[in-house]
Amino acid sequence: MSVFRIFRIAGSGLTAERLRMDTIANNLANANTTRTEEGGPYRRQVPVFAPLLDRVMRRSGPQRAGYSGAGVQVVGVVSDPSPPRLVYDPQHPDANADGYVEMPNVNVVTEMVDLITATRAYEANIAALNAAKSMAQRALEIGR
Repeated sequence: MSVFRIFRIAGSGLTAERLRMDTIANNLANANTTRTEEGGPYRRQVPVFAPLLDRVMRRSGPQRAGYSGAGVQVVGVVSDPSPPRLVYDPQHPDANADGYVEMPNVNVVTEMVDLITATRAYEANIAALNAAKSMAQRALEIGR
C-alpha cells in the first residue's frame, strides 16, 4: 500500500469525523430549541457515511477482480426520526393545551458518548497519518 494512499484514506476519515463532531456540537447547541423555521422542535441531525472503494484487479486466484477500501465519504446529514420529548411546562410559550412542550429529540448523554467516539476515531486517523509520515521519512533516509 502506498504512503499516499494511506494519507488519502486517513484524510477522508479526518474529514468525516470532523463533520460528525460539528453535527454533534450543533445537536448539543440546539438541545432546548423548541421553535424552528420548519415548525416544531429541533430534530437531531445524524451524518451518514459510506465506504469509498477502489476497484482492484488481481492477476491470479479464484477472484480476478474485487474492491479494496479507499476511505470513507459523507453521503449526507439526515434528521433523526425519533419523536420529540414531551415535557410538562404549562408556563412555556410553546406549551400545548395540556401544558406539554415538544422538546428536541436530543439526548445529551448520547451526544457526549458519540462525541467521545468521534474524537477517538479522529485521533486514530491522526496516528495513522503520523505512522505513514514516519515510514516515508525513513524510506527517504535509506536513499541517502
